[in-house]
Amino acid sequence: MAEKAGFWTRFVAIVIDAILISVVSQIVTGIAGGPDIQRGSGISTLIGIVYYVYFWSSYGNGQTLGMRAFNIKVVRTDGSQLDVGGAIIRYIGFLISIIPLFLGLIWAAFDSQKQGWHDKLAKTYVVKA
Repeated sequence: MAEKAGFWTRFVAIVIDAILISVVSQIVTGIAGGPDIQRGSGISTLIGIVYYVYFWSSYGNGQTLGMRAFNIKVVRTDGSQLDVGGAIIRYIGFLISIIPLFLGLIWAAFDSQKQGWHDKLAKTYVVKA
């Protein structure tokens, strides 16, 4: 098993991903009909789901673009790659982890296995690639 990635590396990778998703969402929302807040929110959510599920799964080799910048990736606790179903479970856990003021994401900084709630739910680690 590869060395687990640290909290700050994961944090900066998530920030990069959030910026990328935001930029793409703004462009798509502009093309799709202007600054309608509900439409924009729906488009942003859809883009986020597709982005994370694709890149976390074996299709994206377990690495979002932000994770690629730091050479880290998501793997199952047995070292294998996530399938689409596992990536969806991890994304749902990711959303749950954000709701209580990001506590589920911050959890990875203090967990002995460096897992956030979403990692525990999906049985994943973020490791150095």
